[in-house]
Amino acid sequence: MAAYIQVVTTTDSPDLASRIAQTLLESRAAACVQVFGPVQSKYWWKGKIEEAEEWVCLIKARSADYDRIEALISKAHSYDVPEILAFPVQQGSRRYLEWLEAETAEQ
Repeated sequence: MAAYIQVVTTTDSPDLASRIAQTLLESRAAACVQVFGPVQSKYWWKGKIEEAEEWVCLIKARSADYDRIEALISKAHSYDVPEILAFPVQQGSRRYLEWLEAETAEQ
Protein backbone atom coordinates (compact mmCIF):
# COMPACT_ATOMS: atom_id res chain seq x y z
CA MET A 1 0.00 0.00 0.00
CA ALA A 2 1.18 3.52 -0.75
CA ALA A 3 2.19 5.54 2.30
CA TYR A 4 0.30 8.63 1.12
CA ILE A 5 -3.11 9.28 -0.40
CA GLN A 6 -5.19 12.02 -1.91
CA VAL A 7 -8.80 11.86 -0.76
CA VAL A 8 -11.63 13.53 -2.68
CA THR A 9 -14.99 14.61 -1.33
CA THR A 10 -17.63 16.99 -2.68
CA THR A 11 -20.09 19.21 -0.83
CA ASP A 12 -23.11 21.31 -1.68
CA SER A 13 -21.67 24.56 -0.28
CA PRO A 14 -18.36 26.36 0.09
CA ASP A 15 -19.05 26.76 3.82
CA LEU A 16 -19.34 23.01 4.37
CA ALA A 17 -16.22 22.38 2.29
CA SER A 18 -14.36 24.92 4.41
CA ARG A 19 -15.60 23.35 7.67
CA ILE A 20 -14.51 19.89 6.53
CA ALA A 21 -11.10 21.24 5.54
CA GLN A 22 -10.68 23.01 8.89
CA THR A 23 -11.71 19.89 10.84
CA LEU A 24 -9.26 17.68 8.96
CA LEU A 25 -6.42 20.16 9.40
CA GLU A 26 -7.08 20.84 13.08
CA SER A 27 -7.14 17.12 13.81
CA ARG A 28 -3.87 16.65 11.85
CA ALA A 29 -5.61 14.02 9.69
CA ALA A 30 -4.54 16.05 6.64
CA ALA A 31 -1.56 18.22 5.81
CA CYS A 32 -3.38 20.19 3.11
CA VAL A 33 -6.92 20.53 1.80
CA GLN A 34 -7.59 22.37 -1.42
CA VAL A 35 -11.16 23.54 -1.97
CA PHE A 36 -12.33 24.54 -5.41
CA GLY A 37 -15.58 25.13 -7.15
CA PRO A 38 -18.23 25.47 -7.95
CA VAL A 39 -18.24 22.52 -10.31
CA GLN A 40 -21.24 21.15 -12.12
CA SER A 41 -21.99 17.55 -11.11
CA LYS A 42 -24.37 15.15 -12.81
CA TYR A 43 -25.10 11.83 -11.14
CA TRP A 44 -27.62 9.07 -10.55
CA TRP A 45 -29.68 9.41 -7.36
CA LYS A 46 -32.76 7.38 -6.47
CA GLY A 47 -33.35 6.21 -10.03
CA LYS A 48 -32.94 9.48 -11.89
CA ILE A 49 -30.21 11.76 -13.14
CA GLU A 50 -29.62 14.76 -10.91
CA GLU A 51 -27.59 17.91 -11.42
CA ALA A 52 -25.98 20.03 -8.72
CA GLU A 53 -23.41 22.70 -8.06
CA GLU A 54 -20.70 21.33 -5.77
CA TRP A 55 -17.36 22.19 -4.18
CA VAL A 56 -14.48 19.73 -4.26
CA CYS A 57 -12.04 19.06 -1.44
CA LEU A 58 -8.67 17.50 -2.35
CA ILE A 59 -7.14 16.16 0.83
CA LYS A 60 -3.43 15.29 1.14
CA ALA A 61 -2.80 12.71 3.85
CA ARG A 62 -1.11 9.54 5.04
CA SER A 63 -2.78 6.25 4.12
CA ALA A 64 -2.73 5.31 7.79
CA ASP A 65 -5.16 8.17 8.51
CA TYR A 66 -7.81 7.16 5.96
CA ASP A 67 -10.27 5.67 8.48
CA ARG A 68 -10.09 8.81 10.62
CA ILE A 69 -10.55 11.04 7.55
CA GLU A 70 -13.60 9.05 6.42
CA ALA A 71 -15.14 9.24 9.90
CA LEU A 72 -14.55 13.01 10.20
CA ILE A 73 -16.00 13.70 6.74
CA SER A 74 -19.00 11.43 7.33
CA LYS A 75 -19.77 13.11 10.65
CA ALA A 76 -19.65 16.62 9.21
CA HIS A 77 -21.23 15.93 5.82
CA SER A 78 -24.79 16.82 4.82
CA TYR A 79 -25.17 14.12 2.13
CA ASP A 80 -26.77 10.73 2.82
CA VAL A 81 -23.97 9.10 0.79
CA PRO A 82 -21.01 11.48 0.52
CA GLU A 83 -18.32 10.87 -2.03
CA ILE A 84 -15.19 9.83 -0.15
CA LEU A 85 -12.59 8.32 -2.48
CA ALA A 86 -8.90 7.79 -1.78
CA PHE A 87 -6.22 7.52 -4.44
CA PRO A 88 -2.71 6.27 -3.72
CA VAL A 89 0.18 8.64 -4.27
CA GLN A 90 2.59 6.60 -6.38
CA GLN A 91 5.34 9.20 -6.42
CA GLY A 92 5.94 12.68 -5.11
CA SER A 93 8.75 15.06 -4.37
CA ARG A 94 10.71 13.92 -1.34
CA ARG A 95 10.50 17.37 0.29
CA TYR A 96 6.71 17.56 -0.14
CA LEU A 97 6.16 14.07 1.25
CA GLU A 98 8.46 14.81 4.20
CA TRP A 99 6.42 17.95 4.88
CA LEU A 100 3.15 15.97 4.62
CA GLU A 101 4.49 13.38 7.06
CA ALA A 102 5.63 16.03 9.54
CA GLU A 103 2.35 17.93 9.46
CA THR A 104 0.20 14.85 10.04
CA ALA A 105 2.37 13.33 12.76
CA GLU A 106 0.90 13.15 16.26
CA GLN A 107 1.56 16.46 17.97
